[in-house]
Amino acid sequence: MGLSVENSVTESHSRTHKFFLFSNYLLLGAASSCIFLTLSLRLFPSLFGFFFILLHVIAIAGAVSGCSVAVSGSNKWYLAHMVTMVLTSIFEGSVSVLIWTRTSDFLGYLKSYVREEDGVLILKLAGGLCVVVFCLEWVVLGLAFVLRYYAFVEGHGVGNGGSLKQRNGKVADEDLKNWPWPFQV
Repeated sequence: MGLSVENSVTESHSRTHKFFLFSNYLLLGAASSCIFLTLSLRLFPSLFGFFFILLHVIAIAGAVSGCSVAVSGSNKWYLAHMVTMVLTSIFEGSVSVLIWTRTSDFLGYLKSYVREEDGVLILKLAGGLCVVVFCLEWVVLGLAFVLRYYAFVEGHGVGNGGSLKQRNGKVADEDLKNWPWPFQV
């Protein structure tokens, strides 16, 4: 009976990891598509265009690094990945709101050389992809947290404290002897 529970747990972890990788691949595809749509606006002389493309490059780098950092790796890299993805997703959401609410003003800041009607259409498509990237980044963040938690509980050497399975009751009893009386319950 213990094997069936263990097999279902590892099967659940495997499905979560596969869904995490699939979400990262979707994130890579959406961010790179948004880069190509942005490049079709011909924005190279614009500083705003450069930062808009840089935002998607950072999203791609976060998705690539997240594939290895979530399950294995040091806490510093995991923390850097999580902070980068949170900030990138916040900026993606902000940019998508700007694109959808003030399209012509945003297009003016980008200093595009295409016709305004075509630029508005391309920018709205990019704004839709920004919304998709925003949602996928939060899905990836949640799954990365779940996978990191699974790795911590299973004891794969993640974190400074070791795992829960490596601790035993005697260590906890010895630690309680040094505590004041009310806490030695």
